[in-house]
Amino acid sequence: MKRIILIIISCFVLQFSPAQYDGYSSNSWENQLEIEDLFLKHIDKTSFKKHLQKLTERPHVVGSKTNEDVIRYIGEVMNKAGLDVINYPYDVYLPKHPGSSLIEIVTPSRQVLNQKEDIISDDPFTKDSLLWKGWNAFSGSGDVTAEIVYANYGRKEDFETLKELGVDIKGKIVIARYGGNFRGYKAKFAEANGAAGLIIYTDPKDSGFARGLVYPEGPYYNESTIQRGSLLTTDFTGDPLTPFEPALPLDGKKKIKRLDPKEAQLHTIPVTPIGYGEAEKILGQMKGVVVPQSWQGGLPFTYRLEGGRSLTIRLKVDQKIDFVRATNVIGTLKGSEAPNEWIILGCHLDSWGFGATDPSSGTAMLLSLSQTLGKLKEDGFTPKRSILIGHWDAEEHGVIGSTEWVEQMRDQLNAKGVVYMNFDGAVSGKGFGASAAPTLKKLLVETSKNVQYPYTDQTLYEFWNKENMSEPPIGNLGGGSDHIAFYMHVGVPSMSGGAGGPNVYHSNYDSFRFYEKFVDPEFQMGSMVEHIAGLMALRMANGDIIPYNLNRYAADLKMHFGNAENKIREYDKEFEGFKLTGEAIKSLKNTSEKLTMKIKSYLEEGNYSKRELKRLNKQMIALEKSFISDQGMYFGSWYKSLYASSDPFSGYAAWILPGLEYEIALKSSNRLEEWDERYSAAVGSLNLKMNKLIAEIE
Repeated sequence: MKRIILIIISCFVLQFSPAQYDGYSSNSWENQLEIEDLFLKHIDKTSFKKHLQKLTERPHVVGSKTNEDVIRYIGEVMNKAGLDVINYPYDVYLPKHPGSSLIEIVTPSRQVLNQKEDIISDDPFTKDSLLWKGWNAFSGSGDVTAEIVYANYGRKEDFETLKELGVDIKGKIVIARYGGNFRGYKAKFAEANGAAGLIIYTDPKDSGFARGLVYPEGPYYNESTIQRGSLLTTDFTGDPLTPFEPALPLDGKKKIKRLDPKEAQLHTIPVTPIGYGEAEKILGQMKGVVVPQSWQGGLPFTYRLEGGRSLTIRLKVDQKIDFVRATNVIGTLKGSEAPNEWIILGCHLDSWGFGATDPSSGTAMLLSLSQTLGKLKEDGFTPKRSILIGHWDAEEHGVIGSTEWVEQMRDQLNAKGVVYMNFDGAVSGKGFGASAAPTLKKLLVETSKNVQYPYTDQTLYEFWNKENMSEPPIGNLGGGSDHIAFYMHVGVPSMSGGAGGPNVYHSNYDSFRFYEKFVDPEFQMGSMVEHIAGLMALRMANGDIIPYNLNRYAADLKMHFGNAENKIREYDKEFEGFKLTGEAIKSLKNTSEKLTMKIKSYLEEGNYSKRELKRLNKQMIALEKSFISDQGMYFGSWYKSLYASSDPFSGYAAWILPGLEYEIALKSSNRLEEWDERYSAAVGSLNLKMNKLIAEIE
């Protein structure tokens, strides 16, 4: 009887109090709203610009003196803001600089091609002595002279098309345009098909005069702009010599067994990038068969598949790979009630040049956020859970710094990791987008309703949800940034988001000058992204029970399994569906809805202790681990999440239900029964954990 009366009273209270958020009692939510109002008042809209200007003074590739300066500055800012700062050093195996390289047209007439961006007369950044020519980290070394073949985007299917068309690339140099997949796979597929070398360029159809005005008149690639980037393509993420283990310092007390570099999964053919102005000098001389229509780029002539015997190209790369010190900087605002439950936000700190948009816009935003959280702390508002802000090194060389930290902290993250929020280059334009694990999608949507978009009379939610759908478009996490190890290796629910727009990605032109001219001249987006990042962090940190959206699991799983079944039936007409998993998802739907209601009434009753909350939250953290498989994926056992992975054929795309997507990519039915059993077991484990929570709450 007492329980019924309390529920009636709690429902009455809810009618006269602000709409509460998942995981909060009415009192806690009212207090949270006060904290959020104070947080907004403490945001300094001028700090983002100051940090961005400081971070982008010089180019700062991993291992450089200027990168050490950036590391030191980040630590100083967070320490002054009142965060506890720790540096985590690693010795990773990577190229510290591009070495030497050459691209030369040998016949019919000799011409050495330019490998560096042009100097712009009114842009002093383009004259910086630390700027390097275009290069691809983890290129093989070699000096080859050969005929040329155009391979479109250098995707797996593009090389298959060349084979179908009778084009032999063995012993030839391939030229491919950026886009469609991770550049490392272009090298991997070229080498697997017998190519002697690879040249990569950005076609103007993808970013150049075909899209709009080029730099310095506009934000698109000019003819000399070069996209740099890593080629590291292994069946795991992180340092190429220490899969599953952190690349701890060579001079440290703990010794880590490293692979022999000869055993590492590194490319052997020379690879280097150029601008489309130089690529035109090669492509314009090709005389072979006309390309398929979809392969035609934006240069003013018909593209050809081959250059023929009369056109020969020399490609030379001499790139040394050795151990380089990479250092992560972690600042912690220790929680007042649950310090061993971690809310983690992060962005990498290293760049290919100045890195104004990528990554420093995200870095500057997180530094501003550190200062704002520090002001809250000074006012006596310390979050219940600890908030960690991580600045990762060596991301550009293969998402290395964050991965080594996750591998080092694996056991602690399994017990303490509540959420990871990634903000790589998060203030790179005036648009907005995000991708997230199912449990975090509601968090993104609801916080966006409380953030003002600076350039219209709208909330961020209204600006983001242009199509006026039931919710804004929220993507699924793929590859390419620092969420990978958190989400796909240890199962910490993750999201990635921020503001975007046209940019000069990975080029020497990505400077403060470019930013203030084309990205956000009014410098309003930094504080907006800080606002939503701060709200998400504080809401996750202060909930009585971790505010995951538990109902989203079943809804998203049902959708993704339906999509997978449709794909399989396209090549296997006898496939009857994933019956075991389907039943498990139905059960999960009922259980998650029941648990959500139980948590709500439990919090309103208020008859709980901090010890009880600690026990319940420990079980909440374990929910996502239901999808972590010791066996991992067949394409790489390091990828342990059954729910999400990066695409092993493109590197960037999101594979939801990667076990199934791999079979679909192979057009295989051999392991579908096994996967039905593995997925039903995972969903069943999640269901069991939720039922246990229900029993404890009751």
